[in-house]
Amino acid sequence: MQVIRRRPWHLPERLATPEALFLDRRRFVAGAAALALSPATMPVTAFAQRIADLPDPSASLYPFKRNEKYPLDRPITNESINLAYNNFFEFGSSKSIAGAAQALKLRPWTVTLDGMVEKPQTFGIDELLARMPLEERLYRHRCVEAWSMAIPWSGFALAELVKLARPLSSAKYLRMETFHDKAVASGQRQTWYPWPYVEGLTMAEATNELALLVTGAYGKPVSKQMGAPLRLAVPWKYGFKSIKSIVRFTFTDKQPKGFWELLLAAEYGFWANVNPDVPHPRWSQATEEDIGTGERRPTLKFNGYGEYVAGLYAGMEQERLWT
Repeated sequence: MQVIRRRPWHLPERLATPEALFLDRRRFVAGAAALALSPATMPVTAFAQRIADLPDPSASLYPFKRNEKYPLDRPITNESINLAYNNFFEFGSSKSIAGAAQALKLRPWTVTLDGMVEKPQTFGIDELLARMPLEERLYRHRCVEAWSMAIPWSGFALAELVKLARPLSSAKYLRMETFHDKAVASGQRQTWYPWPYVEGLTMAEATNELALLVTGAYGKPVSKQMGAPLRLAVPWKYGFKSIKSIVRFTFTDKQPKGFWELLLAAEYGFWANVNPDVPHPRWSQATEEDIGTGERRPTLKFNGYGEYVAGLYAGMEQERLWT
């Protein structure tokens, strides 16, 4: 019989630190104790790099429970397609930016709530996740280029973030801003684009139940090429309103000008609601191509979400509500 003699320093497995806590870099580097763990000969920058390269500490949270209120009328797009076909101009103007996007460092990552609020606040992304009611939703995604997908997003209602921010009653719009780091994102070295990427919503749009801040997809943390660690999904709008890798939410009384509106105002406006009857200046919006099957189908007004959002635009017939 083999007798196992445990050393005084031996810990039983039940007392081991849970993996999710160990990989939470915000806790790991929070104080001097974390610094003491780094080898004395390791430069501070190298230590920070190793921390940033650790696996996503939120991975153990997934999958979230699905909210069944928003059923799809089509199959979910295969994940492999969604991982390889992405618009993310920070990393290039083609759809094949997945490799370049891997340079994006997701920890540490902070999100700032400022502008017309009771008190500006900044949260680490993992702290923000811990504060929010997390769920999965199945949404259609309609690109202004007339192709579409169906995606199982995970995240939390943008309205929950608005409540956390405590905006003043005089705030009318929410301005959202993407990270800006030319050393990481080669596309941001192209000076003819209006960096950093910005998009905006009215407060009524931001607090609509459909507006979702995305932290995951396909039952896991959202990939870098899809806008990790925090992006927007507003399924009744064209996809160029779905800002990625958000770092700042600013409440304001002035209508923000988004990236594409600044770049091509004649083609891309503030509202960007889906309407099959209003063509883009260079192509029809009457139909769309399912990017997974190649099938063409009729485009639905408000991308099929009119029952939730049409009332937001009542009495605004004179506004340019579409592309």
